[in-house]
Amino acid sequence: MIHATAAYVARRLVAALVLVLSVSTAAFVLARLAPGDETTADVIEGVDPKVIAGTRERLGLDRPFPVQLAHFTWDLLRLDLGESARYDRPVAALVAERGANTARLAFVALLLATLIGLPLGVVTGAYSGTWFSRLLSIASIGVLACPPLVAVLALLYVAATTGWVSVASGDLLVPALALGLPVGAALERLQSQATHDAMASPDLLAAAARGIPPHRLVWVHAARQSLRPVLGVYGIVIGSLFSGSMAVEFATSWPGLGRLMLEAVQHGDVRLVAGCVFAGGICLAVGNLAADALRSLADPRVRDLS
Repeated sequence: MIHATAAYVARRLVAALVLVLSVSTAAFVLARLAPGDETTADVIEGVDPKVIAGTRERLGLDRPFPVQLAHFTWDLLRLDLGESARYDRPVAALVAERGANTARLAFVALLLATLIGLPLGVVTGAYSGTWFSRLLSIASIGVLACPPLVAVLALLYVAATTGWVSVASGDLLVPALALGLPVGAALERLQSQATHDAMASPDLLAAAARGIPPHRLVWVHAARQSLRPVLGVYGIVIGSLFSGSMAVEFATSWPGLGRLMLEAVQHGDVRLVAGCVFAGGICLAVGNLAADALRSLADPRVRDLS
């Protein structure tokens, strides 16, 4: 079983590497094809053309686009993300510094989403006919429909007017809730449907007929059987946390990867844009690998289908 799981994860690892390289290269191409470049601001400010020419030569902007793409791809294969034109620092150092902050935010948001969404999903799926379950379902749909930016603005308003939670720059709870609550609502909906289907499966009906206590039937047998579809989306959930963090980080002044990406796009810092996408791709790939490994351990049939 362990060897089969290792082989399964190895195949997924190769796919993850291809994913990271592909999205990083695509980000470089799209950013380079966009209007303007790293010297546009200097041109607008009237900087000496000789200085601008020197900057373009240093950054390789005077080379044809295919040559720039070839150099970027070779550097990427050597894990060299280059220099940031805006910050005049290595992109890898900037991405690691800001990425650590975003990873901390995403981890807390994912933890909150998991601790809230999965147990509530088991409740609403196993006891779907009760008024409490219906109320939770309506609340989940409402939270799920709320964009992260609207959620964080609402949370900031409540925190500022009540004083229950600090809204100071760098505090973690408000941005983590803004990111985690919609994800928790999505997990609750998915877990609810998976639990409802598991409760109606023949093996659980047979277990109930054998006299297994209802709480064990729900929280052990049904919960375990419903994990497969939930674990399958965890990689996507992690990706959504990183993609949704840009608006939340901007609204809460959180010094993370989302704000760095926004600044890089605004200033045409192509290497930094690609570096941020590279870091996001790694996080998405790691999330998918972890989810695939857990699914493989929870349900060995997954390995045979891959």
